[in-house]
Amino acid sequence: MFRKLFNAIRQVVRKIFPKKNIEEAMKIDLPVSDEMTEAIELWSQMYKDKAPWLDDNTKSLNLASAIASELARLATIEMKSEITGTEDTNNKRAKYLNEQYQKVIDDIRTTTEYAAALGGLIFKPYIDGNNIAVDYVLADEFIPVKYDSAGNITAVIFIERIRKGRKIYTRLEYHDLLKEGYYISNTAYVNENGDEALGYQVPLTEVDEWADLEPEIFIENVEKPLFGYLKMPMANTIDPRSPLGVSVYAKAVDLIKEADKQYSRILWEYEGSELAIDASIDCFKLDQNGNPVLPIGKERLFRTLDYDIDSEKAEPFKIFSPAIRDESLFNGLNKLLQRIEFACGLAYGTLSDVQLVEKTAEEIKVSKQRSYSTVVDIQKAIKIALTDLVYAMDVYATLGKLAPAGEYDISFEFDDSLVVDSKTEQAIMLQEVSAGLIKPEIYLMRRYGVSEEQARKMMPSVDEPQLDDDGIE
Repeated sequence: MFRKLFNAIRQVVRKIFPKKNIEEAMKIDLPVSDEMTEAIELWSQMYKDKAPWLDDNTKSLNLASAIASELARLATIEMKSEITGTEDTNNKRAKYLNEQYQKVIDDIRTTTEYAAALGGLIFKPYIDGNNIAVDYVLADEFIPVKYDSAGNITAVIFIERIRKGRKIYTRLEYHDLLKEGYYISNTAYVNENGDEALGYQVPLTEVDEWADLEPEIFIENVEKPLFGYLKMPMANTIDPRSPLGVSVYAKAVDLIKEADKQYSRILWEYEGSELAIDASIDCFKLDQNGNPVLPIGKERLFRTLDYDIDSEKAEPFKIFSPAIRDESLFNGLNKLLQRIEFACGLAYGTLSDVQLVEKTAEEIKVSKQRSYSTVVDIQKAIKIALTDLVYAMDVYATLGKLAPAGEYDISFEFDDSLVVDSKTEQAIMLQEVSAGLIKPEIYLMRRYGVSEEQARKMMPSVDEPQLDDDGIE
């Protein structure tokens, strides 16, 4: 089934992703299979609610975007991350990086959702005046060229397109991590036919937005690629040899299609079972054209039939009100949704009817463990991608002389209330403080999300009078 879906969009894919054109222009072989290219396009269509199986008869439940959105929400809820300077070094670099970095953290839920939908996303920083801006490059906007033994991308082509009238300009930005340093090149192409082919090469200055870009850049003393790749941690069953990640709903494509079909059956059941009154046209007044005049506001209720009501067996009115089979249809849909939840690493009840799953506190906790495991893996991927991003930002800060040199640390904090009840945890921590097992400032840091220094300032001094529950010293 998956193969049939790929074939249905093959022509669209080739227009959007001119792989052969790029190989000829760059004179390199791209290690991305047609299967992977087609899969990314299919996931993109599903996320945009434009799956190839949708038509006038098959409506969408919008499950793809719901799955990506929910996993992104769970992975980034109350997420905190900041860059700080080390105690023994100048912290101006860390402060500058953190100011730029927080702009990325502000968008982290959205970018994680895009990555979840298409399998991955690249954070690509660049110097913008006195700032370091970050582009969010979707999976269908870059092509890996090389990768190391661990599967990390070391060379990549970024694709940017601008349409001006009938002309389509394409910029290929090539990044390559070499032993000698880091190589970046920019080349521009134009297609004057209005289609998606690459066309012929033109100077960068032909496009105002690209006029200030250097054709070639070489940066020394670079140890890692100057971007961060947020790769979804799911196994790649489309192309196991590919360094690219896969969508969080990659294993549920066929199930999502069947769920959309089942949902459409339910809609048809309600529409087809709609109350109606079949009546002879003899029961109504006729207008000047001989058409029956139906009661105003009730036109939808009546269906006029041309039969003789004077016959002995004829009835002037017949009520059409068949029994609705919604219970069995909804049960079928619910089973499909549970299978989708299982395939996507979600807890039962996330998409399916929560009333039909586990009820006890322990059962609910066990069910949440499935989502928890998936979310933890995504959070690990986020940490790796953002750590690589900050490294790249630090390189650009040095290259552009944007802040004094200095060491930095990155901290991450994720909410674990998915499986841990926050009130219960708080009560336990208070007991541990009372027993002298942990310092009070640790509790305050966790409770109010403050630094250790701020927590110490919040604590009463030893000389301050202590009040009991009634406010008496």
